Amino acid sequence: MGQDVPTSPGHGSTNMTNQPARNEAGIPMRTLGKTGLEVSIIGFGGGHSVRSDIDVQTTVRFIREAIDNGITFMDNAWEYHQGEAERRMGQALEGRRDRVTLMTKVCARDRSTAEAQLHESLARLRTDVIDVWQFHEINYDNDPEWVFRTGGALEAALAAREAGKIRYIGFTGHKSPHILQRMLDMDFEWDTCQLPINVLDVHYRSFQKEILPELNRRKIGAIGMKSLGGRGQLVSDLGLTAQECRRYSLSLPISTLICGIQSQENLEQDLAIARNFSPMSAAECEALTDSVYEEAGDGRFEWFKTMQTYDSPYHREQHGFQEMG
Repeated sequence: MGQDVPTSPGHGSTNMTNQPARNEAGIPMRTLGKTGLEVSIIGFGGGHSVRSDIDVQTTVRFIREAIDNGITFMDNAWEYHQGEAERRMGQALEGRRDRVTLMTKVCARDRSTAEAQLHESLARLRTDVIDVWQFHEINYDNDPEWVFRTGGALEAALAAREAGKIRYIGFTGHKSPHILQRMLDMDFEWDTCQLPINVLDVHYRSFQKEILPELNRRKIGAIGMKSLGGRGQLVSDLGLTAQECRRYSLSLPISTLICGIQSQENLEQDLAIARNFSPMSAAECEALTDSVYEEAGDGRFEWFKTMQTYDSPYHREQHGFQEMG
């Protein structure tokens, strides 16, 4: 359908190379925006490895095996599984903390609650400093105002950075590009932004078309997510393969792509995708996005954009929405 696709590492991007540096485990590395941090091209999604059927030791094993095989970026959030995701990651990072870039997210929008959540995250993760602290789920139009108002969560972030408890500040969102643009329009030097990057996105409320170019222009570290749809539906329901979905997302100018790992098979699959990665050409990207044009145009498979039930219950309650059955 000839849809515009942002420049990928394989065809002209200025902030990626065709032959990126690899770590000792053979995983390609990229720079996280202007932070200067070097991170693996895939990151470990802490929330996905804490399902009810996965016990603590299994989660810990997944994380440690990921690190030992070259995954150096850890993703988490204060609210994931009522803190259990951070607790398990903290246990797994014992003896390995200095080998990773550790990111977690804060859910509160006011200073005092954000400070309390930071202290809880630090304790759960068993660390004195969080490398990247992001405002979680900027999904509602007034979230930017709440974060930046007097007594807002940004004050907590600035104080924590000054105190050495966090190093870099960012934000995440998956609902609509215009909301993330409001965060970018604020008078603040963001370090990172986490946003959906997948093959369907180019056709509907497109983060990769509307937000990613601005992140690259300002050298804000772009952290991709939901390359399989968030719950794997691009594979299970649409019939794409994990390999083509991950490869497409990694071919765009992002620093790292968060991968939800729920099994040994998932871990081995994503490690192989990263080790064997070669960027798609512009023609390959266009052919893949064209192949899903009809299914992508109304957001039916990007539930995180179209369904409020996908949003965190914490944030729905925060904005006064009733729990949905």
